[in-house]
Formats: sequence, C-alpha cells, structure tokens
Amino acid sequence: MRAVLTWRDKVEQCIYDLAFKPDGTQLILAAGNRLLVYDTSDGTLLQPLKGHKDTVYCVAYAKDGLWSHEQKSVSKHKASSKITCCSWTNDGQYLALGMFNGIISIRNKNGEEKVKIERPGGSLSPIWSISWNPSREEHNDIMAVADWGQKLSFYQLSGKQVGKDRSLNFDPCCISYFSKGEYILLGGSDKQVSLFTKDGVRLGTVGEQNSWVWTCKVKPESNYVVVGCQDGTISFYQLIFSTVHGLYKNRYAYRDSMTDVIVQHLITEQKVRIKCKELVKKIAIYKNRLAIQLPEKILIYELYSDDSSDMHYRVKEKIVKKFECNLLVVCANHIILCQEKRLQCLSFNGVKEREWQMESLIRYIKVIGGPPGREGLLVGLKNGQILKIFVDNLFAIVLLKQATAVRCLDMSASRNKLAVVDENDTCLVYDIHSKELLFQEPNANSVAWNTQCEDMLCFSGGGYLNIKASTFPVHQQKLQGFVVGYNGSKIFCLHVFSMSAVEVPQSAPMYQYLDRKMFKEAYQIACLGVTDADWRELAMEALEGLEFETAKKAFTRVQDLRYLELITSIEERKKRGETNNDLFLADVFSYQGKFHEAAKLYKRSGHENLALDMYTDLCMFEYAKDFLGSGDPKETKMLITKQADWARNINEPKAAVEMYISAGEHVKAIEISGNHGWVDMLIDIARRLDKAEREPLLLCADYFKKLDNSGYAAETYLKIGDLKSLVQLHVETQRWDEAFALAEKHPEFKVDIYVPYAQWLAENDRFEEAQKAFHKAGRQGEAVRVLEQLTHNAVVESRFNDAAYYYWMLSMQCLDIAQADPAQKDAMLGKFHHFQHLAELYHGYHAIHRYTEEPFSFHLPETLFNISRFLLHSLTKDTPLGISKVNTLFTLAKQSKALGAYKLARHAYDKLQGLQIPARFQKSIELGSLTIRSKPFHDNEELVPLCYRCSTNNPLLNNLGNVCINCRQPFVFSASSYEVLHLVEFHLDEGITDEEAVSLIDLEAPRPKRENKWQEITSNNSQTLRLDETMDSMGDDDPFTAKLSFEQGGSEFVPVVVSRSVLRSMSRREVLIKRWPPPLQWQYFRSLLPDASITMCPSCFQMFHSEDYELLVLQHTCCPYCRRPIDDPGP
Repeated sequence: MRAVLTWRDKVEQCIYDLAFKPDGTQLILAAGNRLLVYDTSDGTLLQPLKGHKDTVYCVAYAKDGLWSHEQKSVSKHKASSKITCCSWTNDGQYLALGMFNGIISIRNKNGEEKVKIERPGGSLSPIWSISWNPSREEHNDIMAVADWGQKLSFYQLSGKQVGKDRSLNFDPCCISYFSKGEYILLGGSDKQVSLFTKDGVRLGTVGEQNSWVWTCKVKPESNYVVVGCQDGTISFYQLIFSTVHGLYKNRYAYRDSMTDVIVQHLITEQKVRIKCKELVKKIAIYKNRLAIQLPEKILIYELYSDDSSDMHYRVKEKIVKKFECNLLVVCANHIILCQEKRLQCLSFNGVKEREWQMESLIRYIKVIGGPPGREGLLVGLKNGQILKIFVDNLFAIVLLKQATAVRCLDMSASRNKLAVVDENDTCLVYDIHSKELLFQEPNANSVAWNTQCEDMLCFSGGGYLNIKASTFPVHQQKLQGFVVGYNGSKIFCLHVFSMSAVEVPQSAPMYQYLDRKMFKEAYQIACLGVTDADWRELAMEALEGLEFETAKKAFTRVQDLRYLELITSIEERKKRGETNNDLFLADVFSYQGKFHEAAKLYKRSGHENLALDMYTDLCMFEYAKDFLGSGDPKETKMLITKQADWARNINEPKAAVEMYISAGEHVKAIEISGNHGWVDMLIDIARRLDKAEREPLLLCADYFKKLDNSGYAAETYLKIGDLKSLVQLHVETQRWDEAFALAEKHPEFKVDIYVPYAQWLAENDRFEEAQKAFHKAGRQGEAVRVLEQLTHNAVVESRFNDAAYYYWMLSMQCLDIAQADPAQKDAMLGKFHHFQHLAELYHGYHAIHRYTEEPFSFHLPETLFNISRFLLHSLTKDTPLGISKVNTLFTLAKQSKALGAYKLARHAYDKLQGLQIPARFQKSIELGSLTIRSKPFHDNEELVPLCYRCSTNNPLLNNLGNVCINCRQPFVFSASSYEVLHLVEFHLDEGITDEEAVSLIDLEAPRPKRENKWQEITSNNSQTLRLDETMDSMGDDDPFTAKLSFEQGGSEFVPVVVSRSVLRSMSRREVLIKRWPPPLQWQYFRSLLPDASITMCPSCFQMFHSEDYELLVLQHTCCPYCRRPIDDPGP
C-alpha cells in the first residue's frame, strides 16, 4: 500500500471536522467559525461559507432526510456526561453516543437508551470517536470505538464486544470507515493517519503530518483520503494497493483484504483462504510450497498431500525475523530474497546459506525447476544481463547479455530457448546454446512459453494476445491484461487484481503446421486443445498425405469409425504387400466424396473396375458407362440392374420395372408391379414368361391373389400346372363350384376341398350342409367336435330348442360314423341313443323354460302338463346341464292344479319343498302348497293315460317311467303335444327281412266285414272301444289284435312279434315304419285308431298328430324337431 499526495492546502484555524458531498465531488471542512468548500479533483477552494459566530466543531451532509427544516420542534434528551461523538447505524434506527466519562449509550430514534457500554478506563478514557461499519455484507452492525485510553475496540449493536481491545500508543481523535467497510482510518496525537483492517490490524501509514490529526475521511466509493490537522493543514491522498501475488503452473496465490492469502487452482477453480491477521507483504509459491512474508516474519506452508488437486496447506516453518526485500522466491528447501542488486538464499530455519551480488538492479526472478535443494533461478537485470543461478552454487551463469533492460523472462520446456521482454516492449527469443536471436516481436509486456509444447509461446501487449508457433507468423486475438503462464490450451492472464485461465484454441498454429505438411507437429499442437472441426481437418489432411498413424489418432479423437475402418483396411493391405499409393489415395478420395479424382487414380493404377463399382454404387450411371469393358454382357446387365435399383429407390418404379425386365430381373419387376397394384403390367409379365420359369410365375400368381384378381391367378397356376395351388386358390376365394369341378377330375384333392368347405359352412350356421361336406371329406370327427361345442353353447345360453336340434344332429353324425367304421360301431351307437334321448329332453324342456321365464305362455295347459310329466319320468337318473327340476316341478304343480290333478299337484309341491327354490318362485310355491291342501286328494280321471296295448289306465305319476305299468310297453309320444299316441311297436318274426315285411304289408289282403264287431263303452272318465265278446275269435279277424291281448307273465317287457300272416293282414295306412339306416334295425308301429291320422317326419322319425304337424310346418316352414325344410323329399 502506497499513499500518494494529490493536493494540499493550509488555513489559519484548526480543522475540527470535514465532510464529503455524497457524490464525492466536493469537500466541506470546518475551520474556526467558517465553512470552506473545496473541489476534490484539484483542491480548488470553491467558496467560503460564513454565518457562524463561534467555532464550528462538526459538519455533515444530509443523506436520508431524517430531520428537515419543516419540523417546528426538535426533541431533546439529557445525557449523564458531555457527548464527544455520535454515529447512526446504517438503517438509521439507532444512535450511538460516545461520552467524556467513558460510557457509550445506544439509543433508538425516540431517545430511549437500549444499550449502555461502560469502558474499563471509565472517566480516564473519554470516548473520543465512534463509527458504525457501513458494510451491507456484515450480518451484525459493528461499531468501532477509539478512546483516550489509547485503545481501539469493536462492539455489536447488542453491546457485546467483538475481539479484544487493541493498543494504539497514541490518543485517537478521529476514526472513519471506507465506503464498503473493508478498512479503517485512524488519526490523532501521533501526527499521522494510520490504515487498519476492519478487524483492527494496522496496515501502514497514510501520511505523516506536523501536528495532531483532528479529522480524516474517505471519499465515497474511492481510495482517496483527506486529512485535517490542528495547524490548519488539509492533505488529500490517493491510496494505491499494489498486487501481491505468486504463480506456479496452475496455482495462483494472491493477497486479499491486505491480511489474507487466497490460493486459487486455475484449472478446477478451487480456492482456499489463509488468514494471517497481519499485513501480507510478499507471496511466493512453488510446487507444494507457499511462502508468505509478514511485517515481522515469514511463514512457509506445504500441501498435505502430493495430489495435484489438493488445496489444503499447513504451516511447515516460521522464520521469525524482519526482512526487507523487493522480491521473494520459494524453493523446495530455501527462500530467496531479492533486495535491489543482492540475492540471498536462506534455509527454512532462517539461516543465510549463500548470497549473490549482481552488477545491476534485479528486475525479474523466476524458479525454473530442478531437484529439491538444487533448483535453478532465471534472473533478469536492468542492464540487460540474463543469468541462471543454482541455489546450491555460488557462481551465476550468464546466459546472454542484451542492450536493453529486462522486464520479463521465460524459458522453454526443454530449456533450449529463452524469451525476453525488454523495457522497449519488444519480445526477443534466443537460442540459449548459440546465443542467436531467433526472432523478435513488438508490443509485448509479458511472455510465457507453453509448458507442453517446445516451439510455442505467447505474449501480451497493447490489448492483444499473440501466439507464435515455431517461426510462423504471429496469431493475434484481443485480450486485456498480462500473460503470466501458458499450459496446453490454457493461458493464465492477470487483469487488474484477478487471475483467470483463458481457454485458447490452438487452431491457428495447427493450420500453420498443416500448410507445410508437418503432420506430427500439427498433431502435437492439436493435443493442446483445438475444436472437433480442427481435429477432423487434421485427420483429413494427414489421410490425404498418407500419414496414416496421425490420421488414425485424429479420427479416433473425433470417433469417426468409418474412416478408421478405411485406415485399418489400407494398413492390412500394406502388410499383405500392396504398395500402390495411387490406389490408397483413390480410396481416400472416394471416401471424401472426390469421386472424379478417385476415378482418375483408379484408372491410372489400372483398376477401372473399381471406378465402375464406385460410380454404379453412387448411381452415377452416365459416368459408369465410360468404364465398361468391351461390351461384356454380364457387366452391362449388372449396370442396368443397379440403375433399376436406383430408379426404384428414388421413387421411379415404372422406369425401374422396364429396366429390370430388360435386364432379365423378372422377380424384382414383379415385386414392384405387385406392390404398386399394376395388374396390367403383371399380366403382361406373366404371359411373356415361359412356363418353365416357375418362381416368377408363382410370384405373379401370389400378387394376383393379393390384388383380388383370382381369374388371372388361376390362369397362371394352370400355365405352370400347379393344381394344388389352384385348389387352394378356389378354396380361399370360396369359388366352390370350380373347386368341386376340379375335385371331380382329380379326386386326390377331395379332402383339400371339402374340409375347408365344411368349415366354411359350419361358420355360416349351415350345419347340415357342413355335415355332408365333412362326410365327403371323411372328417366325421371334426363335425362331431363342432356340433358338440355348438350344443354346449346353446345349453349355456338357454337356447334349448337349438340344443335339441344340435343333439339330434350329433346323434345322426354318430350313426353315420358307426355305419362307416365298424370298429367304433358299439361306442357310436351308444352315443346315438344318448344324444337322441338328450334331444327329446331339451326339445320338451324348451316349452318349460319359456313358461317359467317369459310373461306369457305359448302352449296349452294340457301340453305343459304332458311335457312336465314326460320330463319327470325321463329324469330318473342324472339331470342334464341346463334342465331345472325346480322349473319342471313348478310347471307340473301349476298345470296339475289348473287341470284338476290335485293329488299330482300336491306331490309336486311336496317335492319342491326339498329343492333350492329361486326367490322369484318362493312366494308362489308357498301359496300353492297351502291352497292345494284345500283340494280333494285325487286326480281328474280324464287326464289318466291309457296303454293302447293292454288297455290299462296308468297313474299320472309312474315310478317305471314312460312305460305301461302292466305290460311294460313303452309309450309313443307326440313330439308337439306330448300326448300318448295310439301306436304299438311290433317286431318281425325271425327270418323276415325289412323288404319282405314292407312287401307283405303293401299286399293289403282283403278281410271279411263283420257287423257289430266293435262295442263302445262310455263312462264318466273314459271312453273304451273293444271287440264284442259275443263274436267269434278275434284272432281269425285281426291277428295283430290277438297278439296284443296275449297274457304276459312277470315284470319283463315282452315285445309284440308278428309273422308273415299277420303282416299280410295289415293295411299300409295302419303301419308307420322308422326306416333307420344301418347298423340300426327298422322300427314298426301299428296304429290302433287308423281314422285318427298320425304323421311321422321322414328325417327324424318323430311322431305328430297330423293336424299339429301341419300347423307347425306352416309356422316354421320345416319340421319343428329336425328342421327339415318342407320341400326336402327326405330319405
């Protein structure tokens, strides 16, 4: 720190106080009873202000308008002692008063005392000056106090003292803070102004005076200080804070706040602060050492570890001794002090080991490295002499002598070159060994060699940074400050008080090397730091120069695998013995897009075929034609094919097709035409092709199929004779007639046609046709599986009518399988009877389900009554899926009650009590169970079924099921009303065939008439028709009736067996025959009431009253049971 006197003036009276205008342009001081106004720039007295009759002790500028002339009254408060000084806090909320009795009183704006501070000296230590720190960065308000006990103290607003009292050794008269609170000015009886840190550490003297200093102030926002003395002297000083710093490679140490040292890592931007609590005078840094000179000692620090990024320092040694020096240098085990012409080498213990006396003033000194304890120093003198000194050697080595004084020095990394900046701002570069001046550059104020590159240096000056590589021209760019270091691509620059690392691309020197084809040197420069574009340019240049090693490194840096593969392939070819550089260079040019140059080189090296391949790959067919051989058809075809490929890729498909056809590439032409849907072009190609060209013709057919042109596809298949594909085509397009015609001519394709046909029919609910198709294809098993699934679905969905139909279909399918496959005969016949039974059950239950689920009934009560009885008698064992006993019994109970069968109704209600009843039936069943008790316990006799074989009245509830309790003859039911039909089944005598039986029945032999043959007996509940017993033997007139009346013994059923004579006696209209296909036997039924017509469906052989059947056929246009259409003649 230096204080430079700017101007001085003197008045006759003592200057008690002074104040700056807030903008710093004017200075007002109190001299006697006058106020003097000065211009701070040059000390001109602007005007004297008069008006006071007595001495003025204090002056101040208004800043915040706390009091104005508009206020009529001023509040006054008494103090316990004479007030000598005062100071407001920064926010204007509190006022500190310094008193003559050594007490400090802190009050608020209302004058109320909040804090009272009593100094140790009491009235012997009057408080003569106080001031609050104006810094906004402090967390607490800090007040500096100077008393005539010759102490400087600091307090917080709460009254708590900060730190200890600091002894001054003089009586302080004034204290003042710098604008930002970083320094304190203090003046008094020692006739000088001293500069202190904000913590009270004395830094130095601002200016010595001839009398006591009564007042001192700092110009706002500046380093200018004004001092007012008792003898009337006014002195205006400028404080100059010099930069105290040190640099070694990427570590920079500098002074901060005069008492701290900050070490900055210029690469990682890490910083560490070392608090010395004393004025830092000099700093030196070298490797892991840091030396700090304080007023009375030198501290030596070292790093905790050898880590290059470690920033933790610890004290290694202390040299407690006062030294005067201009420059300070630290080495591994020594410190070097420079004082004008003398250099001293001291150990860390403070012992002087060597001393060198120079011929002239030392202007520059720098450690250039070396073993610990034997480091070398580079020294520049004012007389132009440059020396190298080793700390363990008394003799200095003169490197060279120049005419001008040295300002800055640096030595290259290999210590072969020396750069000097002289006092004329010229940068001179010498060869150390030959002392030859290599070159010189003007406008330089500092210079630094690149530590990673021998031939590169930089120097600064005139606002520019200059980079010079080898002997190439200088590259310039704007930069403010001084260059102090150059490491790789980073330049360390000191600008004002801050050090920064500037990233400088090394592009310019790299290109300078490239221009001279110095690829290895250019690569070394690039390694220091260039852009990716520069790396790529280096790689390309090295590749064109066939410097493959450098090119490989550069392409690796930019991660260009394509060029790396090229270099690898060239290196492998070289290992195999290839030496034609023209061929290598041609490959390089082709990769770079310089195709014409590459083609010329290919031709020159005798490889026209490579040029041809290159141009065809690039679709540059016009150029490719120039390299075709002597009309080689293979090459011509290849070229046309590639040209077609290119046309295809650039969306010119029609042109591509024409080219492919001309090149004989029919498959590719077909693919393009097919993908674009060009049927006409496909037809043309297909008809043009020979039938032996099977693959392209098949492809044509496939595209015809995709484009829905099955006719052309069929034509194509016929052309190549592919009948199987033709069959598949007909099946896929569902052109069944053509498929069947083909099957007639070629029976081997029968399965391939009828199986998918049957599947198609089944999917379209044409099951009967599907069944026939499966039969034709011999796939009965598949038909059965499809129908079983459909049946299950119908039951689950409560479509019981459909379920009955599907079960009937299944039974007939099983019958067909039994007929076709004798091995499965027994199993299939068992399934046939089972499915027939299920079909009858579901057919009947359909009416019950509709009655219980739908609001209105479509059947007569008698029909529902008969159906429910039929189901109950049939469900003696397991109940099939979907059929509900509850619904059946509920229906039976309701209809029995309605028709007068009270006994049966009561039985049904009792049965229901033991079943789980749905909630919707619960109330109705409970009510019915109660009301049926009021009815008589018998059934209406009109409802009792009659056995037409033995004329026995059967009970409504039959434990044996649907057979007569007397003769065990099974009842034959109508498939619509479920009444017992007047039919009796009979069997043929042994030896009589079905054909013979039919022929005998058809004879219809005449029978003599007899009167009074039948006798009718009518009672209340029944009507009986029987033969008159007074007549002759019945057997003579009707042999079949005689068979019926035959007495039976035991509980076993004995069927009616008829002979040829009985068959002759029968009329054709009295006999119904179920003509089952093999292996089943035909069934014969005799109607005992021929006048009551019965109709049998010729398909399912179900019996109906003729009137009922005709009505149902009119409603459904088919059989209600097997759904045979009415126009189908049947079997």
